[in-house]
Amino acid sequence: MTKAETYEQAWRLGFKGDFSQIDSLYHPEYSAIDHTTGIKSNLNDDKVVVSTLSDSIVLGAYEVVSESKENLTIRVYSRFKNYEIYRCTTTQATYRDGKIITQKTDGRELDYDPSEGQDWNWEDYE
Repeated sequence: MTKAETYEQAWRLGFKGDFSQIDSLYHPEYSAIDHTTGIKSNLNDDKVVVSTLSDSIVLGAYEVVSESKENLTIRVYSRFKNYEIYRCTTTQATYRDGKIITQKTDGRELDYDPSEGQDWNWEDYE
């Protein structure tokens, strides 16, 4: 399984409340800086955010932007369950000793449905 496939599978399970695979992906010294607030976070903080959002967001398709031994850049599309609000989130992860040591995530709202004209639809992920 590729880094991207492992990452996607782990976070899809995390959105369902199962963080067991996520724990195995991250280095014990992992930390990230929230680009909006500038606040440093750790893996437990990331889990709280996901737990909070999981009831209101559907994760759609993932796309691999780039993948190497030391880095992974992956994009995921999402939508709010009760609203036609779509987002695109890009995560850049850096690896040390085969585990994610740092991560930067940047999201933006889209003014279109990213599933239109694609080979996937939202029902595939609900």
